[in-house]
Amino acid sequence: MEHIRTPKVENVRLIDRTAPRKATVGTLYLSATHTIFVENNPETRRETWVLHSMVASVERPPTTPSGSHLVVHTKNFQVVQLLIPQERDAMDVQASLARLSRPEKYSELYCLSINPNANKEEREESWSFLDLQADYRRMGVPNNLWVSTPANSEYRVCDTYPSELFVPKSATPPVIVGSSKFRSRGRLPVLTYFHQDTLAAICRCSQPLSGFSARSQEDEQMLEAIMKSNPGSDYIYVVDTRPKLNAMANRAAGKGYENEDHYTNIKLQFIGIENIHVMRNSQQKIIDVGELKTPSMGDFLWGLESSGWLKHIKAVLDAGVFIAKAVAEEGISVVVHCSDGWDRTAQACSVASVLLEPYYRTMKGLMLLIERDWVSFGHKFSHRYSHLEGDPKEVSPVIDQFLECVWQLSEQFPCAFEFNERFLVQLHRHVYSCQYGNFLGNSQKERRDMGLRERTHSLWPQLWKDRAQYANPLYRADHTQTQGMLRPNTTPYCFKMWKGMYNRVEKSAPPRQTPTDLLTAVREETQQLEEELTNHQERIAALMKGVQTKGNAGQRKTNKVCEEECRPGGLAPPTGDGPFTSPPQDYFPSQGGPPGPAMTLPLGPPKGPGLDPDDLSSACSDMESGVADLSSRSSSGGDDSKDPDEAI
Repeated sequence: MEHIRTPKVENVRLIDRTAPRKATVGTLYLSATHTIFVENNPETRRETWVLHSMVASVERPPTTPSGSHLVVHTKNFQVVQLLIPQERDAMDVQASLARLSRPEKYSELYCLSINPNANKEEREESWSFLDLQADYRRMGVPNNLWVSTPANSEYRVCDTYPSELFVPKSATPPVIVGSSKFRSRGRLPVLTYFHQDTLAAICRCSQPLSGFSARSQEDEQMLEAIMKSNPGSDYIYVVDTRPKLNAMANRAAGKGYENEDHYTNIKLQFIGIENIHVMRNSQQKIIDVGELKTPSMGDFLWGLESSGWLKHIKAVLDAGVFIAKAVAEEGISVVVHCSDGWDRTAQACSVASVLLEPYYRTMKGLMLLIERDWVSFGHKFSHRYSHLEGDPKEVSPVIDQFLECVWQLSEQFPCAFEFNERFLVQLHRHVYSCQYGNFLGNSQKERRDMGLRERTHSLWPQLWKDRAQYANPLYRADHTQTQGMLRPNTTPYCFKMWKGMYNRVEKSAPPRQTPTDLLTAVREETQQLEEELTNHQERIAALMKGVQTKGNAGQRKTNKVCEEECRPGGLAPPTGDGPFTSPPQDYFPSQGGPPGPAMTLPLGPPKGPGLDPDDLSSACSDMESGVADLSSRSSSGGDDSKDPDEAI
């Protein structure tokens, strides 16, 4: 609170960027964690919450006669524009936000400023929601080819790796330690994915410290052991995700890439994903494109092309496709690395896993994948996403690109993913928000030393609790897209700008109805109709049972009377075709008898005078009105006026 110069400013205008002349008057409040705008209208009193850790920048354009403008850009690409009457107040708000959005230590972050002991049991359960070792067991590891090694217990071999690692069974402790010493940051080749059908594996590491001529016998033996752990292949691919020119430049610093003369059992493949600095500049350009208010087609296309963003997304996806095909189609194990093995390596390995494994295309599966390849294996979350005040050159949208690759795949394979776009957008938001402890720190060891499990909550059970709003209505577990490996088309025309991420509608605007929202509304309406149909069928079956019971009793009585009357005249007893024994269906006016329990009620347009049953216009009109009514209650249109978790 000591960083807040002015906690309250009245008569502030929240400007609608889609209609600049339209503004809402209200009061601006600054708390330790949020900036809150409350409109003055007593009927609505809508609130706009901005989490300070989500603030990317605060701009103050030149003062105008009407007051001073503040433009707040958030890390999830939304813009909040305020008009403050007094310039002094605007300067105080800007200075306060500049400090509050750039904490200098972890204890200032949102998730560490609350008391987690208020619900201690819930916190402890949240951290046990995912089990990485269970995921390895699901893949069939450990087995007679891959085993767990205690070499990194207490992070002795590599302090940015998890404590439990899987290595080839033939790799001895001296080989493991020697390979670690020959790899940048000690990040030796270890297992991240095992394909049970082909026995091929994906391993990850960092670049070797080869320079121009250095070599390591232990590291060569480690790659040999990885090759021998796949009995069906006599070589492995080494995928260097960097451009070859970049890898060659690193040799001057004593690093570089594997020499195929020394590693005789490898085939080296360069992919060409650019470094974090190129990606940071590229994303800023795509953000600028998304913030254009009324761009011409030329401005939009030029901005999209000059950003190079989709070219980089294609490069990451191409890396995943190459790895997935090598593992699933060729049956060849792959070792993946970049420079330090925590940026481009994480992208390539996780995209390949999504392509290979249907499980990682489910909600819980994607959570496990992020927990394994990003959190556990040491991605630099605090540096890349500016959680703390630090070097701006360390910031880069690495996981943003992975999430976009998943979105691009979901556009090509709409039935293959259990989750929708909203799930990916929410994941992106929480990488930056610091509301939960999952994405703090740069390694498993750092998170343990900070005691995050005792001081914060985990995000994953909360997402699982809200899974209904993240469900993809097109997903089918038995669909051909859902089974087996995905083979996307990576030609340039197949890539789209992710407008749901980079061109999001402000909170002041009406919620946008997407086709997914409408489809979800239709599905909800269909489910409701099916439930009503089941209830009607049960009632009809009960009525039929009662009618048949009465009918059988009446028939027995009639037969007895007829038998007595017919005996004197010597007439034969009446048959079922006689007038006294009409079957029960004669009591129902509809043709064909009463509907049974397995009937299907007509759902088409009603028939009647002046209505052509072949004319579907009236039915379509009813359907549209029903969808519009239901979609207004869909998750995208919820009231998020006072919930900070649903705020910007």
